[in-house]
Amino acid sequence: MDFRGRLSAWQRFVRAFEAFDSWTAFTLGEAGRRLGVGWDRYSAFADRFQARGGKRLMADLACEGLTLGTVGLLFMLTLAIPAFREVGGDDWLKKQDLAVVFLDRYGNEVGRRGIRHDDSIALDDFPEHLIKAVLATEDRRFYEHFGIDFIGTARALMANARASGVVQGGSSLTQQLAKNLFLTNERSIERKVKEAFLAIWLEFHLTKNEILKLYLDRAYMGGGTFGASAAAEFYFGKSVKDINLAEAAMLAGLFKAPTKFAPHVNLPAARARAADVLDNLVDAGFMTAGQVYAARRNPATPVARKQEISPDYYLDWAFAEMKRLADDGKLGHDRVLTVKTALDTSIQKGAEASLESILRQYGGSYDASQAATVVMDPDGAVRAMVGGRDYGASQFNRATDALRQPGSSFKPFVYTTALLTGKFKPSTIVVDAPICIGNWCPSNYAHSYSGSIPLAVALAKSINTIPVRLSIAIGDGSPKAGRAKIVDTCRLMGLTTPLTDTVSLPIGAAEVTVLDMTASYAVFANGGKRADPYAAVEVRNSHGDVIFTREKDGPKAKTILPEGVIADMNSMLVKVVEEGTGRKALLPGIKVGGKTGTTNAYRDAWFVGFTGNLVAGVWFGNDDYSSTNKMTGGSLPAMAWHDMMAPAHQGMELRPLPGIAPAAPAVASASAASPAAPAEAPAALRPTVLNRRSLEALGGIETLLRNLNARRELLPDAASLETGTVAQNARTTGGKVVVP
Repeated sequence: MDFRGRLSAWQRFVRAFEAFDSWTAFTLGEAGRRLGVGWDRYSAFADRFQARGGKRLMADLACEGLTLGTVGLLFMLTLAIPAFREVGGDDWLKKQDLAVVFLDRYGNEVGRRGIRHDDSIALDDFPEHLIKAVLATEDRRFYEHFGIDFIGTARALMANARASGVVQGGSSLTQQLAKNLFLTNERSIERKVKEAFLAIWLEFHLTKNEILKLYLDRAYMGGGTFGASAAAEFYFGKSVKDINLAEAAMLAGLFKAPTKFAPHVNLPAARARAADVLDNLVDAGFMTAGQVYAARRNPATPVARKQEISPDYYLDWAFAEMKRLADDGKLGHDRVLTVKTALDTSIQKGAEASLESILRQYGGSYDASQAATVVMDPDGAVRAMVGGRDYGASQFNRATDALRQPGSSFKPFVYTTALLTGKFKPSTIVVDAPICIGNWCPSNYAHSYSGSIPLAVALAKSINTIPVRLSIAIGDGSPKAGRAKIVDTCRLMGLTTPLTDTVSLPIGAAEVTVLDMTASYAVFANGGKRADPYAAVEVRNSHGDVIFTREKDGPKAKTILPEGVIADMNSMLVKVVEEGTGRKALLPGIKVGGKTGTTNAYRDAWFVGFTGNLVAGVWFGNDDYSSTNKMTGGSLPAMAWHDMMAPAHQGMELRPLPGIAPAAPAVASASAASPAAPAEAPAALRPTVLNRRSLEALGGIETLLRNLNARRELLPDAASLETGTVAQNARTTGGKVVVP
């Protein structure tokens, strides 16, 4: 009997589900059974290869090694990609195709940069004893390794350990070339990793002899020279093909520390270094003791040269500017250029001498080993730049590339932003009292609080709680919104480095460069205009034609801050120098504004200051970010700033600071010794500085004379004046020769 018609819809659903469940259970059970059978068969098969004892250990190690090797290769590939990006395409050998002659602001040649590929002296024409001396000293296993010499590195580490110092370098010659071609001199693990990968890359793309030739052509050799050929001409007045063994040893000794061992700077040190090179030749087996005996007895003597301070850090930065202009298409197609810069050699020498003098006198007691400075006109024209203590020892430019915390020298950006809101004036009363944002509670330098004080006094005393309170007020109660507005002001004034938004940003926890800080403070000195730093005032091509001038082709200055805000800020920053933390930067008879800066653990010390004529930023510290011995911005940086700027203002027509009445007397004197420094004889008067109009007038006279000389070349010689057209012109003009 058929009961299907009597089943309800629910009963039919239940029966269908039971059937599906039964099918699923059977299917899964059968699949499990088959998998079990398959696993048993696999296990029986694998048992045939089962290893025990030492064989098992070796198998396990091989498997682990394969796993770790795969992970390691992926990790190495991750590290290699950023390094290979530095190559920049197939034309990497032509990255420095510009050849630039640099002139100072008065038209005197001060240096050259850029390398044209000149193959007039092939590697085969280099003296064999020079090549042996270089290899024996820099990379004895050059022809045996693949770019990285692990054996040489281990030998250098052992030698350095025995000597308790650095006596041998661990980088191969190829690694040094990779750094010269593609990288900066930044001391970081990232740079060393890139250097290693690029060295291997060079070994795959060039022969050993090509690598050696590039190294000999592009290494810095001191005295503003690059390459062994230029160095031979500079130091010995002869072609590199003609140098003897003693001279070759002296040249080979320059690769390690070209400034320290430059013979025109320190001949005894250069000869001692050359003796070490001769020892290396014997130790490496390249020469015998008898072959180097004559060179020991008769050391090389360089040609007499006046020791000049070469502004190498400035020239490196100026050359980078020229490459940017060339990349932007502003210099045409000519690659051989002559550039008149804003460099003032007297200020440059004074800056270098001041920093070195301060470090020699006080660096040891303060545990400070490095310093950097930038001096510029209020419009951004850079007059001097010192990127470190010794360019030969380190070409890393601490003025343009080092990121350091500015400490309290950052506070003027906070105060400027506060004035822009219209809620504050220098006389506004603010409260110095404990304050916290979350778990962060800033404290003052003296760990005390001053209570209610005017805003100007808070800046002069460099109180830390006030900028934090201002950031909250700027953001209408929101610290984050206030910090965002402060960052906007920083960008507007010229800070280009990343500014991380942290609660400590208002008291200088971000990282900046000396160049950016100096350019930003120039806004106070010039009345509120953006001051982008620049070196090139005028550029001529290989034919002598002017193809770029800063005035005509450069960006136009834009007013970014109102006059009232500038006047208020200048009044407060002048008070910092006259009554606050920057008193050691005072210049007699000149109004000076500025701000000191000191970071946590005393790692960085700053003074950035300005007059109506010049702006300068000074930084002191250590490359390894180690702490100094309680050095503040009001000590060595302010002293160095004073020692640089006092002679720099001699002979200048002093300009007042915007919004500030000029100091009396109107003419400055540089005779005042820096505080804490012993009295010295008055510095020699620097040449009277030409203003911009005078320089433009001289440039116009130069152009006029150039055109006149060109026209004279078109005239007939003197003998032809008696006949022909010229004589006829003379007769028709009453005996006077008239030049058409």
